[in-house]
Amino acid sequence: MNGQHFKDRIALVTGASRGIGRATALKLAREGAHVLMLARTQKSLESVDDEIRTAGGKASLIPLDLTDGGKIDALGPALYERFGRLDILVGNAAILGGLRPLTHISSETWDRVLDVNVTANWRLIRTLDPLLRRADAGRVVFVTSSSVANSGRAYWAPYSVSKAALEALAKTYANETADSAIKVNIVDPGATATGMRAEAYPGEDQANLQTPEDVAEVIVRLAMPEYMETGQIVGM
Repeated sequence: MNGQHFKDRIALVTGASRGIGRATALKLAREGAHVLMLARTQKSLESVDDEIRTAGGKASLIPLDLTDGGKIDALGPALYERFGRLDILVGNAAILGGLRPLTHISSETWDRVLDVNVTANWRLIRTLDPLLRRADAGRVVFVTSSSVANSGRAYWAPYSVSKAALEALAKTYANETADSAIKVNIVDPGATATGMRAEAYPGEDQANLQTPEDVAEVIVRLAMPEYMETGQIVGM
């Protein structure tokens, strides 16, 4: 996919400083979107911003910790004042929280994983829904790991529970927007060469895994105005 499929469209990507989020932000920018890149720190976003601008694309940086509910809630009104609408939301940001037995998980780890992987996406939906409804073809894409979400895999509890909840959240939003121009879908990339994958499988050779750029291609396809399915989990 090459060209200007998203010319003049506004896209927000969470976890945009690395991995799948970074690849998606770059791809959307190459396709003409003004990309709002969200991650915890300004510095982590600057190299992506430099790459986008060097290629002639448009980007804005949103340094925001997704555990800060108040700042998420303020995002919708702020973007409304600047842009008046939002065409695309890619809810990609997630954390693993380590691998350990349920009985060894601290409350701090549990809360942070659920905050970032689930609650932040609910808050984003709540604050950005009015802007997505102002778009002629609002598109929302979340990123999951269905094999973990549905298996109750030992030692993965915070991440597994959060992804199961995210899938339920996304499908609920898809059903609630079924009669609107908003389409909500989920990408299940499978094994991908990312930092989170390396954290979970430290001895794995990532050379034979698919790349974040492979996943970005699918995300961008689901974000196109012509894509009319909703409530789907799209595997790779």
